[in-house]
Amino acid sequence: MNYTDFLNPQVTQVPPSGIRRFFDLASTMKDTISLGVGEPDFVTPYTIRDAAVNAILDGGTQYTANRGLLELRREIALYLSSRFGTEYNPDTEILVTIGASEAIDATMRVLICPGDEVLIPDPSYVSYSPSVRFAYGVPVPVVTREENGFRLMPEDVEKAITPRTKLILLPYPNNPTGGIMEKEDLLKIADIVRRHDLMVISDEIYAELTYGGKTHVSFASLPGMWERTMTINGFSKAFAMTGWRVGYVCGPAEIISEINKIHQYGILCASRMSQEAAVAALKEGREKNYADVRHMRDSYDRRRRLLVEGFRNMGLSCFEPLGAFYVFPSIRVSGLDSEMFCQRLLMEQHIATVPGTAFGVSGEGFIRCSYATALEKLSKALQGMERFLWSLPEHAEEH
Repeated sequence: MNYTDFLNPQVTQVPPSGIRRFFDLASTMKDTISLGVGEPDFVTPYTIRDAAVNAILDGGTQYTANRGLLELRREIALYLSSRFGTEYNPDTEILVTIGASEAIDATMRVLICPGDEVLIPDPSYVSYSPSVRFAYGVPVPVVTREENGFRLMPEDVEKAITPRTKLILLPYPNNPTGGIMEKEDLLKIADIVRRHDLMVISDEIYAELTYGGKTHVSFASLPGMWERTMTINGFSKAFAMTGWRVGYVCGPAEIISEINKIHQYGILCASRMSQEAAVAALKEGREKNYADVRHMRDSYDRRRRLLVEGFRNMGLSCFEPLGAFYVFPSIRVSGLDSEMFCQRLLMEQHIATVPGTAFGVSGEGFIRCSYATALEKLSKALQGMERFLWSLPEHAEEH
Protein backbone atom coordinates (compact mmCIF):
# COMPACT_ATOMS: atom_id res chain seq x y z
CA MET A 1 0.00 0.00 0.00
CA ASN A 2 1.22 3.48 -0.87
CA TYR A 3 0.83 5.71 2.18
CA THR A 4 2.14 8.90 0.57
CA ASP A 5 -1.28 10.51 0.26
CA PHE A 6 -2.00 9.81 3.93
CA LEU A 7 1.19 11.36 5.35
CA ASN A 8 1.65 14.95 6.39
CA PRO A 9 4.32 16.52 4.12
CA GLN A 10 5.17 18.89 6.95
CA VAL A 11 6.58 15.81 8.69
CA THR A 12 7.86 13.75 5.77
CA GLN A 13 10.00 16.63 4.47
CA VAL A 14 11.96 16.79 7.73
CA PRO A 15 15.03 14.49 7.67
CA PRO A 16 15.87 12.15 10.58
CA SER A 17 18.31 13.40 13.21
CA GLY A 18 21.91 13.38 12.01
CA ILE A 19 23.06 12.72 15.56
CA ARG A 20 21.14 9.50 16.02
CA ARG A 21 22.15 8.12 12.63
CA PHE A 22 25.84 8.08 13.52
CA PHE A 23 25.13 6.88 17.06
CA ASP A 24 23.02 3.98 15.79
CA LEU A 25 25.75 2.99 13.34
CA ALA A 26 28.42 3.17 16.05
CA SER A 27 26.33 0.96 18.35
CA THR A 28 26.65 -1.91 15.85
CA MET A 29 30.46 -1.78 15.90
CA LYS A 30 32.77 -3.25 18.52
CA ASP A 31 35.33 -1.21 20.46
CA THR A 32 33.93 2.11 19.29
CA ILE A 33 34.68 5.28 21.24
CA SER A 34 31.61 7.47 20.96
CA LEU A 35 31.96 11.23 21.11
CA GLY A 36 28.58 11.52 19.47
CA VAL A 37 25.63 11.70 21.83
CA GLY A 38 25.38 14.57 24.31
CA GLU A 39 24.81 12.58 27.47
CA PRO A 40 26.73 12.86 30.76
CA ASP A 41 28.77 9.76 31.59
CA PHE A 42 27.99 10.34 35.26
CA VAL A 43 25.36 8.20 36.95
CA THR A 44 22.52 10.10 38.60
CA PRO A 45 23.61 10.70 42.23
CA TYR A 46 22.43 8.02 44.66
CA THR A 47 20.24 10.29 46.78
CA ILE A 48 18.26 11.32 43.70
CA ARG A 49 17.76 7.70 42.65
CA ASP A 50 16.83 6.81 46.22
CA ALA A 51 14.10 9.47 46.25
CA ALA A 52 12.48 7.87 43.20
CA VAL A 53 12.69 4.39 44.72
CA ASN A 54 11.13 5.61 47.95
CA ALA A 55 8.32 7.29 46.03
CA ILE A 56 7.51 3.96 44.39
CA LEU A 57 7.72 2.01 47.65
CA ASP A 58 5.47 4.56 49.35
CA GLY A 59 2.86 4.11 46.63
CA GLY A 60 3.53 7.38 44.85
CA THR A 61 2.63 6.04 41.44
CA GLN A 62 -0.37 8.17 40.49
CA TYR A 63 -0.75 11.09 38.10
CA THR A 64 0.33 14.49 39.29
CA ALA A 65 -1.29 17.81 38.43
CA ASN A 66 -0.86 18.65 34.74
CA ARG A 67 1.59 21.40 35.61
CA GLY A 68 3.65 19.04 37.76
CA LEU A 69 4.09 18.52 41.48
CA LEU A 70 3.65 21.83 43.28
CA GLU A 71 6.64 20.97 45.48
CA LEU A 72 8.79 20.60 42.36
CA ARG A 73 7.55 23.85 40.86
CA ARG A 74 8.39 25.62 44.12
CA GLU A 75 11.87 24.12 44.09
CA ILE A 76 12.35 25.20 40.47
CA ALA A 77 11.29 28.73 41.40
CA LEU A 78 13.79 28.80 44.27
CA TYR A 79 16.54 27.40 42.04
CA LEU A 80 16.04 29.92 39.23
CA SER A 81 15.80 32.81 41.66
CA SER A 82 18.98 31.91 43.56
CA ARG A 83 21.09 30.83 40.57
CA PHE A 84 20.01 33.19 37.79
CA GLY A 85 17.99 35.98 39.36
CA THR A 86 14.72 35.19 37.57
CA GLU A 87 11.47 35.16 39.53
CA TYR A 88 8.53 32.89 38.66
CA ASN A 89 5.28 32.11 40.46
CA PRO A 90 5.20 28.31 40.90
CA ASP A 91 1.40 28.29 40.77
CA THR A 92 0.97 29.96 37.38
CA GLU A 93 4.31 30.58 35.66
CA ILE A 94 6.06 27.17 35.66
CA LEU A 95 5.10 23.99 33.80
CA VAL A 96 6.92 20.67 34.25
CA THR A 97 7.39 18.76 30.98
CA ILE A 98 8.82 15.53 29.56
CA GLY A 99 12.31 16.92 29.23
CA ALA A 100 13.25 20.27 27.73
CA SER A 101 12.37 18.85 24.29
CA GLU A 102 8.64 18.74 25.05
CA ALA A 103 8.87 22.25 26.46
CA ILE A 104 10.43 23.51 23.23
CA ASP A 105 7.89 21.78 21.01
CA ALA A 106 4.82 22.83 22.99
CA THR A 107 6.01 26.41 23.40
CA MET A 108 6.58 26.76 19.67
CA ARG A 109 3.15 25.33 18.88
CA VAL A 110 1.55 27.90 21.16
CA LEU A 111 3.48 30.91 19.86
CA ILE A 112 3.82 30.13 16.14
CA CYS A 113 1.09 30.67 13.58
CA PRO A 114 1.39 29.34 10.00
CA GLY A 115 4.00 31.34 8.11
CA ASP A 116 5.56 32.98 11.19
CA GLU A 117 9.34 33.19 11.00
CA VAL A 118 11.65 32.09 13.81
CA LEU A 119 15.28 33.19 13.88
CA ILE A 120 17.59 30.33 14.89
CA PRO A 121 21.38 30.57 15.30
CA ASP A 122 23.13 28.26 12.85
CA PRO A 123 24.66 25.86 13.83
CA SER A 124 22.31 24.85 16.65
CA TYR A 125 20.68 21.78 18.17
CA VAL A 126 18.98 19.55 15.62
CA SER A 127 15.41 19.74 16.97
CA TYR A 128 14.80 23.48 16.71
CA SER A 129 14.10 23.81 12.99
CA PRO A 130 11.92 20.67 12.83
CA SER A 131 9.90 21.92 15.79
CA VAL A 132 9.26 25.19 13.97
CA ARG A 133 8.21 23.30 10.83
CA PHE A 134 5.91 20.98 12.77
CA ALA A 135 4.15 24.14 14.02
CA TYR A 136 3.84 25.34 10.39
CA GLY A 137 6.34 28.11 10.97
CA VAL A 138 9.39 29.03 8.94
CA PRO A 139 12.84 28.52 10.51
CA VAL A 140 15.27 31.26 9.47
CA PRO A 141 18.93 30.37 10.10
CA VAL A 142 21.20 33.15 11.32
CA VAL A 143 24.81 32.18 10.71
CA THR A 144 27.20 32.29 13.68
CA ARG A 145 30.94 32.23 13.06
CA GLU A 146 34.01 30.77 14.72
CA GLU A 147 35.81 34.13 14.68
CA ASN A 148 32.97 35.61 16.77
CA GLY A 149 32.95 32.74 19.25
CA PHE A 150 29.78 31.43 17.60
CA ARG A 151 27.84 34.25 19.28
CA LEU A 152 24.64 35.59 17.75
CA MET A 153 25.71 38.95 16.32
CA PRO A 154 23.14 41.78 16.41
CA GLU A 155 23.88 42.92 12.85
CA ASP A 156 23.13 39.44 11.53
CA VAL A 157 19.87 39.34 13.50
CA GLU A 158 18.81 42.71 12.07
CA LYS A 159 19.44 41.51 8.52
CA ALA A 160 17.31 38.42 9.06
CA ILE A 161 14.24 40.21 10.43
CA THR A 162 11.21 40.58 8.16
CA PRO A 163 7.58 41.60 8.81
CA ARG A 164 6.88 37.87 9.43
CA THR A 165 9.46 37.49 12.20
CA LYS A 166 7.87 36.62 15.54
CA LEU A 167 10.45 34.73 17.58
CA ILE A 168 14.16 34.54 18.28
CA LEU A 169 15.54 31.30 19.67
CA LEU A 170 18.48 31.74 22.04
CA PRO A 171 20.21 28.38 22.65
CA TYR A 172 23.11 29.37 24.91
CA PRO A 173 25.37 27.83 26.08
CA ASN A 174 25.22 26.35 22.61
CA ASN A 175 25.06 22.82 21.33
CA PRO A 176 27.12 22.01 19.20
CA THR A 177 29.64 24.85 19.36
CA GLY A 178 30.06 25.42 23.10
CA GLY A 179 29.65 29.14 22.46
CA ILE A 180 28.12 31.40 25.09
CA MET A 181 26.49 34.83 25.15
CA GLU A 182 27.69 37.24 27.80
CA LYS A 183 25.54 39.99 29.29
CA GLU A 184 26.74 42.70 26.91
CA ASP A 185 25.94 40.43 23.95
CA LEU A 186 22.46 39.68 25.26
CA LEU A 187 21.69 43.35 25.92
CA LYS A 188 22.20 44.07 22.22
CA ILE A 189 19.80 41.29 21.30
CA ALA A 190 17.34 42.58 23.90
CA ASP A 191 17.34 45.98 22.19
CA ILE A 192 16.44 44.33 18.88
CA VAL A 193 13.70 42.28 20.55
CA ARG A 194 12.22 45.43 22.06
CA ARG A 195 12.37 47.52 18.88
CA HIS A 196 10.85 44.83 16.67
CA ASP A 197 8.28 43.64 19.23
CA LEU A 198 9.48 40.02 19.28
CA MET A 199 9.28 37.08 21.67
CA VAL A 200 12.23 34.92 22.74
CA ILE A 201 12.55 31.24 23.56
CA SER A 202 15.67 30.86 25.68
CA ASP A 203 16.88 27.26 25.92
CA GLU A 204 19.13 27.24 28.99
CA ILE A 205 19.59 23.50 29.48
CA TYR A 206 23.39 23.96 29.73
CA ALA A 207 23.20 26.99 32.04
CA GLU A 208 25.22 25.32 34.82
CA LEU A 209 28.00 24.23 32.46
CA THR A 210 30.21 27.26 31.80
CA TYR A 211 33.99 27.51 32.06
CA GLY A 212 36.88 29.93 32.21
CA GLY A 213 35.30 31.99 34.98
CA LYS A 214 32.19 32.70 32.89
CA THR A 215 28.71 32.49 34.40
CA HIS A 216 25.43 32.09 32.57
CA VAL A 217 23.13 35.12 32.23
CA SER A 218 19.45 34.27 31.83
CA PHE A 219 17.83 36.36 29.12
CA ALA A 220 14.70 36.85 31.22
CA SER A 221 16.79 38.59 33.88
CA LEU A 222 17.56 41.51 31.56
CA PRO A 223 15.52 44.75 31.84
CA GLY A 224 12.17 44.43 30.09
CA MET A 225 12.81 40.89 28.85
CA TRP A 226 10.95 38.81 31.45
CA GLU A 227 7.58 39.38 29.80
CA ARG A 228 9.02 38.60 26.34
CA THR A 229 10.89 35.41 27.25
CA MET A 230 9.95 31.78 27.62
CA THR A 231 12.76 30.18 29.63
CA ILE A 232 13.33 26.47 29.08
CA ASN A 233 15.53 24.27 31.23
CA GLY A 234 15.68 20.77 32.69
CA PHE A 235 17.60 18.20 34.69
CA SER A 236 19.32 16.13 32.00
CA LYS A 237 22.66 17.86 31.70
CA ALA A 238 23.55 19.54 35.00
CA PHE A 239 22.07 16.79 37.20
CA ALA A 240 22.99 13.76 35.02
CA MET A 241 19.31 12.84 34.65
CA THR A 242 18.91 12.28 30.91
CA GLY A 243 16.77 9.15 31.15
CA TRP A 244 14.45 10.62 33.78
CA ARG A 245 13.00 13.05 31.19
CA VAL A 246 12.15 16.05 33.34
CA GLY A 247 12.22 19.58 32.00
CA TYR A 248 10.25 22.77 32.44
CA VAL A 249 9.17 25.97 30.78
CA CYS A 250 8.71 29.26 32.63
CA GLY A 251 7.13 32.51 31.51
CA PRO A 252 4.07 34.74 31.70
CA ALA A 253 1.02 32.98 33.14
CA GLU A 254 -1.10 33.72 30.05
CA ILE A 255 1.31 31.79 27.82
CA ILE A 256 1.99 28.98 30.30
CA SER A 257 -1.77 28.40 30.53
CA GLU A 258 -1.94 27.83 26.77
CA ILE A 259 1.12 25.55 26.75
CA ASN A 260 -0.54 23.55 29.50
CA LYS A 261 -3.46 22.82 27.14
CA ILE A 262 -1.14 21.05 24.69
CA HIS A 263 0.62 19.34 27.57
CA GLN A 264 -2.55 18.10 29.29
CA TYR A 265 -4.16 16.74 26.11
CA GLY A 266 -1.01 15.18 24.66
CA ILE A 267 0.99 14.19 27.75
CA LEU A 268 -1.14 14.75 30.89
CA CYS A 269 1.88 14.96 33.22
CA ALA A 270 5.53 14.05 33.56
CA SER A 271 6.33 10.81 35.39
CA ARG A 272 5.62 11.18 39.10
CA MET A 273 8.70 9.17 40.09
CA SER A 274 10.92 11.32 37.89
CA GLN A 275 9.40 14.45 39.41
CA GLU A 276 10.12 13.14 42.92
CA ALA A 277 13.72 12.57 41.85
CA ALA A 278 13.89 16.13 40.49
CA VAL A 279 12.64 17.50 43.81
CA ALA A 280 15.47 15.65 45.56
CA ALA A 281 18.01 16.94 43.03
CA LEU A 282 17.11 20.55 43.73
CA LYS A 283 16.72 20.17 47.51
CA GLU A 284 20.00 18.36 47.92
CA GLY A 285 21.66 20.68 45.46
CA ARG A 286 20.64 23.72 47.47
CA GLU A 287 21.68 22.12 50.78
CA LYS A 288 25.10 21.09 49.41
CA ASN A 289 25.58 24.31 47.41
CA TYR A 290 25.34 22.21 44.23
CA ALA A 291 28.50 20.25 45.01
CA ASP A 292 27.62 17.45 42.57
CA VAL A 293 27.08 19.98 39.79
CA ARG A 294 30.43 21.61 40.53
CA HIS A 295 32.15 18.23 40.55
CA MET A 296 30.79 17.36 37.11
CA ARG A 297 31.61 20.80 35.75
CA ASP A 298 35.20 20.60 37.00
CA SER A 299 35.58 17.18 35.40
CA TYR A 300 34.16 18.44 32.11
CA ASP A 301 36.54 21.40 32.26
CA ARG A 302 39.58 19.09 32.39
CA ARG A 303 38.27 17.09 29.46
CA ARG A 304 37.44 20.26 27.54
CA ARG A 305 41.00 21.52 27.83
CA LEU A 306 42.40 18.11 26.84
CA LEU A 307 40.40 18.01 23.61
CA VAL A 308 41.07 21.61 22.61
CA GLU A 309 44.81 21.19 23.13
CA GLY A 310 44.77 17.82 21.35
CA PHE A 311 42.97 19.14 18.28
CA ARG A 312 45.21 22.16 18.03
CA ASN A 313 48.34 20.01 18.39
CA MET A 314 47.26 17.88 15.42
CA GLY A 315 46.80 20.99 13.30
CA LEU A 316 43.05 21.53 13.52
CA SER A 317 41.62 24.97 14.13
CA CYS A 318 39.60 24.67 17.31
CA PHE A 319 37.50 27.33 19.00
CA GLU A 320 37.71 27.07 22.80
CA PRO A 321 34.20 26.29 24.02
CA LEU A 322 33.10 28.16 27.13
CA GLY A 323 29.88 26.26 27.76
CA ALA A 324 28.04 22.92 27.43
CA PHE A 325 30.22 19.81 26.86
CA TYR A 326 31.10 19.89 23.17
CA VAL A 327 34.12 20.85 21.08
CA PHE A 328 33.53 21.94 17.49
CA PRO A 329 36.86 21.71 15.64
CA SER A 330 37.28 22.64 11.99
CA ILE A 331 38.34 19.71 9.80
CA ARG A 332 38.69 21.68 6.54
CA VAL A 333 42.44 20.95 6.35
CA SER A 334 41.56 17.28 5.85
CA GLY A 335 40.15 17.94 2.41
CA LEU A 336 37.00 16.05 3.36
CA ASP A 337 33.53 17.39 3.96
CA SER A 338 32.03 16.91 7.43
CA GLU A 339 29.89 13.91 6.49
CA MET A 340 32.70 11.99 4.82
CA PHE A 341 35.18 12.84 7.58
CA CYS A 342 32.88 11.42 10.27
CA GLN A 343 31.98 8.39 8.23
CA ARG A 344 35.58 7.46 7.46
CA LEU A 345 36.74 8.20 11.01
CA LEU A 346 34.09 5.82 12.32
CA MET A 347 34.82 3.04 9.84
CA GLU A 348 38.62 3.29 9.95
CA GLN A 349 39.31 4.22 13.57
CA HIS A 350 36.03 3.29 15.31
CA ILE A 351 35.60 6.83 16.64
CA ALA A 352 32.07 8.24 16.47
CA THR A 353 31.60 11.98 16.04
CA VAL A 354 28.81 14.03 14.46
CA PRO A 355 29.15 16.05 11.23
CA GLY A 356 28.65 19.76 11.74
CA THR A 357 26.03 19.77 8.99
CA ALA A 358 23.67 17.87 11.33
CA PHE A 359 23.30 21.23 13.11
CA GLY A 360 22.82 23.47 10.09
CA VAL A 361 24.40 24.33 6.76
CA SER A 362 27.03 26.57 8.36
CA GLY A 363 28.30 23.53 10.27
CA GLU A 364 30.01 22.31 7.11
CA GLY A 365 33.75 21.97 7.70
CA PHE A 366 33.26 21.18 11.40
CA ILE A 367 32.54 18.11 13.52
CA ARG A 368 31.00 17.92 16.97
CA CYS A 369 32.81 15.97 19.67
CA SER A 370 31.18 15.47 23.07
CA TYR A 371 33.62 15.37 25.98
CA ALA A 372 31.05 13.87 28.32
CA THR A 373 33.10 10.69 28.45
CA ALA A 374 36.12 9.41 30.39
CA LEU A 375 39.52 11.07 30.02
CA GLU A 376 41.23 7.85 28.95
CA LYS A 377 38.70 7.37 26.15
CA LEU A 378 39.16 10.96 25.05
CA SER A 379 42.93 10.44 24.92
CA LYS A 380 42.49 7.29 22.79
CA ALA A 381 40.08 9.14 20.52
CA LEU A 382 42.63 11.91 19.97
CA GLN A 383 45.29 9.35 19.10
CA GLY A 384 42.99 7.62 16.64
CA MET A 385 41.94 10.87 15.04
CA GLU A 386 45.55 11.92 14.59
CA ARG A 387 46.32 8.58 12.92
CA PHE A 388 43.36 9.13 10.63
CA LEU A 389 44.49 12.63 9.68
CA TRP A 390 48.01 11.47 8.86
CA SER A 391 46.58 8.69 6.70
CA LEU A 392 44.95 11.23 4.38
CA PRO A 393 46.82 12.27 1.21
CA GLU A 394 46.96 15.92 2.31
CA HIS A 395 48.95 14.95 5.41
CA ALA A 396 50.78 11.82 4.28
CA GLU A 397 53.20 13.83 2.15
CA GLU A 398 53.99 16.16 5.06
CA HIS A 399 54.46 13.21 7.38
